[in-house]
Amino acid sequence: MNLGIRSRRTAAVALTTGAVLVASPLAGSAQAATAPSVSAKGAYLLDTKSGKSLYSKAADTKRQMASTTKMMTVAVVLDTKGLNLDKKVTVKQTYRDYVVKEGASTADLRTGDKLTVRQLLYATMLPSGCDAAYALADTFGTGSTVSARTKSFISKMNAKAKSLGMKNSKYDSFDGISSKGNNYTTPRDASLLAQHALKNSTFKTVVKTTTSKQKATASNGKARTYTWYNTNKLLGSYKGAIGVKTGTGTAAGPCLVFAATRNGKTVAGVILNDAKRYEDAAKIMDYAFKSTSAKSMQLRTLPKAAQRD
Repeated sequence: MNLGIRSRRTAAVALTTGAVLVASPLAGSAQAATAPSVSAKGAYLLDTKSGKSLYSKAADTKRQMASTTKMMTVAVVLDTKGLNLDKKVTVKQTYRDYVVKEGASTADLRTGDKLTVRQLLYATMLPSGCDAAYALADTFGTGSTVSARTKSFISKMNAKAKSLGMKNSKYDSFDGISSKGNNYTTPRDASLLAQHALKNSTFKTVVKTTTSKQKATASNGKARTYTWYNTNKLLGSYKGAIGVKTGTGTAAGPCLVFAATRNGKTVAGVILNDAKRYEDAAKIMDYAFKSTSAKSMQLRTLPKAAQRD
């Protein structure tokens, strides 16, 4: 995601807590291969069923996470009690103005259109729509103003992080655009979030979708079709890939939360600040799956109309 003016001016931060971990071998005598070297500033991989660590590099170093923030945005919505995924939300001009002001990635939501919460999940996760994330925060926060509701929603994000044991994470944004750099996580923490979110069937369906066409009610009462492309190039490129979320920013660098399932085993991991995020994610997963598919992987090409993140 293009993090916009404020985020571009934010200096990169890397606050370290505890010892920096080096790549460690997969537990068990069956793993004979040497742990791969990756260019990521931080990386982590876990087995989603057991929670066992499969790979680790600077796992507890705090770094900005860019649009991978939206994974928490969606998780908070999906964990809402009594959630109605078919609830209609009216797009406000405020959301579009925000995207323009920040130069942010967008789902190109049109003012006055009515989309369901489910559609907004696709709009948030596939094209990394900051306008869609804003709509979700405004809808699921509490308060009498947009500002109060979004602030309330961000508080829910931090509460969720605490409940999941994400000890080294903090959110000051619903989409990753951070004015002061106080929106950070660690590879280990973000992997815990991915592990949690992937237990939700709706989340799994959304994040593994490469292209989605959604019909919404336009402001004039007619139908409007939105087409969104998933910015995650691992989908359709790495065998078994099932998600999860990209993110890119000046301070954060290229980031990726990723997951794949092979032979009944699902792994989820995180790459923070890595220009070779897709290749390195594939290498790490190959290490866990005892595979060599990363060597021949051809990344899916995004259409010209697709957002880049």
